[in-house]
Amino acid sequence: MRANERFTVALIGASGLLGRAIAGELASAAGAKEWRIVRTAHSRAGAQNVKLDLLDHDAVRAFLRELLPDAIVVAAAERRPDVCENDPALARALNVDALSVIASEARLLGAWVLAISTDYVFDGTAPPYFPDDAPAPLNAYGRSKLDGERALLESDPASCVLRLPLLYGPFTDWNESAVTSLTPAIVKSADPASPPASMDAWATRYPTFTPDVAVTIRGMLEHHAKGATISGITQWSGDEPMTKFDIAERIARALKVDAKLVAQRTPTDATPRPRDCHLDSGRLEALGIGRRTPFDSAIAGLLANYPEMPDQ
Repeated sequence: MRANERFTVALIGASGLLGRAIAGELASAAGAKEWRIVRTAHSRAGAQNVKLDLLDHDAVRAFLRELLPDAIVVAAAERRPDVCENDPALARALNVDALSVIASEARLLGAWVLAISTDYVFDGTAPPYFPDDAPAPLNAYGRSKLDGERALLESDPASCVLRLPLLYGPFTDWNESAVTSLTPAIVKSADPASPPASMDAWATRYPTFTPDVAVTIRGMLEHHAKGATISGITQWSGDEPMTKFDIAERIARALKVDAKLVAQRTPTDATPRPRDCHLDSGRLEALGIGRRTPFDSAIAGLLANYPEMPDQ
């Protein structure tokens, strides 16, 4: 950080599910410390967010050169596995090429980069996974995120990757998370005239609350701000294993609806997905970084804040 100046953070992708949670957490840091947070978004840019298209590499370079950030948090990505599978070129453009541009520019500016990655870099056959375990992605999404990790760390080994699993948190649309996206089918199945809802009971997930991830990222940024930079691969995960069927049962209890659910015990997704990619979070835990909110209390709070039932 430059002497006598505020600690400046560029948050790339501030309007998404995770980006909003990070923005909220860092806003409190900015109020309590000499931090300056500059947020970017593309399709949902507004008064609080600078409009930035990551596919416009010249615009990305110009933005960073004007801002001169001390740290860059990259929360923007193409994260939908089916979209990545059907359009791998788009996945690579966002998850690899755009990150490479940010990494190269950051190296020139002396900025630290923290980029979000995924548990899908693993094949799910031998959990738990540690940061140094060999990746083996099963789909285009996982491959693109792994290539992005490598591009970042090859550009600057002092930068950092944070791998995360299935995320859920305050949402603007049920489909923002694979957790809350289950809710319409759960509610509909409670209608006596409706058939049961089939839910995946094959893959084990570790739902992770976005406000908890935001606290984790703030802790990592605080380490960097005081000169204790965290580099290389890190991971953070919720610690409650559950299938989508388990998640659906918990959502039904939170909503107090008598849902009719059927457990689907074989994979049905067109895009291959790993069975169990539990991420070991020990590296950050050892530093005293991170927070976990119990799933039942987190999901109950989310649904209480959105009392309107989804369209049936």
